[in-house]
Amino acid sequence: MPASFEDLLEDPVPAARRVLHEVFGYPAFRGQQEAVVAHVAQGGDALVLMPTGGGKSLCYQVPAILRHQAGMGVTVVVSPLIALMHDQVGALDEAGVASAFLNSSLNAAQTQAVERDLLAGRLTLLYAAPERVISPRFLGIMNSLAERGLLALFAIDEAHCVSQWGHDFRADYLQLSVLHEQFPQVPRLALTATADAQTQADILARLQLNEARRFVASFDRPNIHYNIVERDSARTQLLRFIRSEHADAAGIIYAGSRRKVEETAAWLCEQGLNALPYHAGMDAEQRRRNQDRFLREDGLIMVATIAFGMGIDKPDVRFVAHLELPKNIEGYYQETGRAGRDGAPAQAWMSYGLADVVHQRRLIDDSPADDLFKRAQRRKLDALLALVEAHDCRRVRLLSYFDEASEPCGNCDNCLHPPQTWDGTEAARKALSCIYRFTQHGVAHHSARSFGVAHLIDVLRGKLTDKVSQMGHESLSTFGIGADLSDAQWRAVMRQLVAMGYLDTEGEFNTLALNERAREVLRGEVSLRMKTPALPKEVAGRKAQDRRGWRTGAAADAAKVLEDLDSAAQARFDALKTWRAGVARDHNLPAYLVFQNITLAEMAQRWPHNLDDLACVPGVGAKKLTAYGAQILDVLHGAA
Repeated sequence: MPASFEDLLEDPVPAARRVLHEVFGYPAFRGQQEAVVAHVAQGGDALVLMPTGGGKSLCYQVPAILRHQAGMGVTVVVSPLIALMHDQVGALDEAGVASAFLNSSLNAAQTQAVERDLLAGRLTLLYAAPERVISPRFLGIMNSLAERGLLALFAIDEAHCVSQWGHDFRADYLQLSVLHEQFPQVPRLALTATADAQTQADILARLQLNEARRFVASFDRPNIHYNIVERDSARTQLLRFIRSEHADAAGIIYAGSRRKVEETAAWLCEQGLNALPYHAGMDAEQRRRNQDRFLREDGLIMVATIAFGMGIDKPDVRFVAHLELPKNIEGYYQETGRAGRDGAPAQAWMSYGLADVVHQRRLIDDSPADDLFKRAQRRKLDALLALVEAHDCRRVRLLSYFDEASEPCGNCDNCLHPPQTWDGTEAARKALSCIYRFTQHGVAHHSARSFGVAHLIDVLRGKLTDKVSQMGHESLSTFGIGADLSDAQWRAVMRQLVAMGYLDTEGEFNTLALNERAREVLRGEVSLRMKTPALPKEVAGRKAQDRRGWRTGAAADAAKVLEDLDSAAQARFDALKTWRAGVARDHNLPAYLVFQNITLAEMAQRWPHNLDDLACVPGVGAKKLTAYGAQILDVLHGAA
């Protein structure tokens, strides 16, 4: 029985639990979901931070259904991506919830049909892009709904986009404050997976969520194994990682430029892997086709710039790889969070080198932003550099950035294979002294290119190259004082000195230069512990199945079901996947929006023999039971 307005004000939890079970097929809320749903259903404003895969959508979908049932009208969901709107509406339609979207993919007649349904009160949820929401026409429609008491809730997804301090700022989000100004009586819910304290404060201020309650879930994704390697041969390392750990698995590879995306995708295909490119410079229709294939097919690898990924709900992405250093921890966390949404083991892999650090610092320095913003971006980059250069637990470092305390996880590269460290203080002093001697040698008129890392290492190691002879650097007192270290060791020293803030890069060719902090090292006032360079032949990480002991909670439950199927259950699972693929094609949806793998695995393992038994499987709501129940039982019986 639908909850009344009075029921929601008194206690919305029983009705919320009923909706969760009957509509979505889940037996219980997870974490803070229930508290969020209760608060929002009663008309409270909220800021919700939950990791990717943590169930943010239910935090507004359940209140939307409750408030619609109580006669309060439609929930408007602000969403930045057309693909995400399409998938969310498709999933809600499968669950029997009246929903629609308004975006540029609709023609005039389709748009008018949605608007008629909206004005008639037939929709429970409407998804729209921020530029659509703030348009005069749409604001007029919402005013009409509000006057009749049919505007139930505003849900602002990917709310970090409103903040200039966030990793994906979008100007259209800034104007969403109009929702509070024109509809102050309508509750608002802002949701994001990634926001540090500064970004959270900015979200609250810019959206005028002054009285909003904050719900901050743990940022930990225990099923994700973090692995960061020093770049030796990026392509070779990447191919070794994929073939040794994720053959035939779906994955996302992030590259820093459109050209690198195209070249990497083509090269992976030459190596026998199924890879597709995605970047903003491609034809829009080709981007859409590639994204649809990635969402609908198994085992595809998407090579992309950061233009790809927000709102990608594909649950079985087994790895996310970065070929270069991202801009900051927020971006890294958001991107890696697209792996392992189903709770099964997944990996976040990154290769990086000194050139990445130089490039990111140059992007900040050359940006037209003001000094305050640049300082903030430098702090964010420094935090990321501390993460990649860490020789202790990656997860502890990552979570501490979001003000969350944790213990060593036992499931990152540093925990599983603790890196060797050494006292790099003397080596650092040699390197800094050599750079100082360059500036004192009266060669400042030479091209800045002359002082690159390779030349510096040649001088330190005592290599009498043509360039060294040309500049007379063999006469420097620092010539040959670092012959005891290899090229790789010296490159690691330089990279870590830049990461630690003892060296700057400057000029057109990003050459190394001393800064004020370098004096601390040269004067012997600090000691520096450095990581020993990893050997190129080292394996990227431990096999996924060797890490299953480190999962906890829902992640462990989901992965255990998928891994513990016996041969008969596996046959039933495979038959269900084949059936699901046909349904997905008929409905033009990704297969996981019909049923996720974990739900099919539960069916295969439990082997229900009637509709009542099938209704007890998590993920089977009332609409899906009616629509597919008999077919599922037939498939299970046929595979027995």
